[in-house]
Amino acid sequence: MTQTQIRGLGYLRVQSSDIGRWRELTVDALGFAEGSGPDPEGLYLRMDERRSRLVVLPGDTDRVLSIGWEVRDQFALAAVGRAVEASGTGVKPLSREEADDRGVEQGITFEDPAGVPVEVFFAPVLDHSPVVTALGQRFVTGGQGMGHIVLPTTSPDDTIAFYTEVLGFLPRGSMRLGGGSPRRVRFMGVNERHHSLAVCPAPHGEAPGLVHLMVEVDSLDAVGRALDNVGRQGFSLSSTLGRHTNDKMVSFYVRAPGGWDLEYGYDGMRVDEAHYTAEEITADSYWGHDWSGSEPLAAFTPPGTAT
Repeated sequence: MTQTQIRGLGYLRVQSSDIGRWRELTVDALGFAEGSGPDPEGLYLRMDERRSRLVVLPGDTDRVLSIGWEVRDQFALAAVGRAVEASGTGVKPLSREEADDRGVEQGITFEDPAGVPVEVFFAPVLDHSPVVTALGQRFVTGGQGMGHIVLPTTSPDDTIAFYTEVLGFLPRGSMRLGGGSPRRVRFMGVNERHHSLAVCPAPHGEAPGLVHLMVEVDSLDAVGRALDNVGRQGFSLSSTLGRHTNDKMVSFYVRAPGGWDLEYGYDGMRVDEAHYTAEEITADSYWGHDWSGSEPLAAFTPPGTAT
């Protein structure tokens, strides 16, 4: 396994046919700060001093445009590029226009084994104006990155090997899928956040895509207010409030336009890598996280959930 150069999840860019509904969810209900970007029709969402962390751009279909992973500097970026090329995966540099569009100095792009568009970058553009969130909350970012992301894959072994052996992500445990299946969700980390990435086996035709994005805030009250807001705004909960067994996050899941989930949480654990060992959890949550009121995503069915 190579030593990782990746510092954290930097950004997520998606395309949606319903920008207005995304704004109602992220800004009005979940309290993201609205930023700015090059596309006047796009939705650029701030969580901290970064110009944007979550970007939603208009289009006829709902799809993931790119997942951005951050490295320290140009030397780390070059090292990642060499490692990816050595694995037999083609790498392209972001053009000047593409880098400006992402708000970064330089970056590279390639696809993971599931076909997910991945970008690695350094030197994000900062916006030093106040981050005014609707719930008065602070998002937990900094050295832990934007949050975590869960990806479906039709080739789990190759995908997990790519992220661990090529990109250097560290195994942070697993969970078997429901129904006694030998298939597992694999959790991987690059910093103190328990996992910045999870990979989930998906049926043929379900990947590439996105299962969910998790963002963390600094108070339980902010989670509660957001939970009230999503109900008032008419959004569907994929899962009720609960506390996870692996990262200890207290969170709920709301279904976003396009069919993905946003997990909104508080009080996630911090991993001390000097003492951590990977574990297999046997229950998704200590309490709560009831998925029975929604149609679970085909790529991810927690243990005990009916399909």
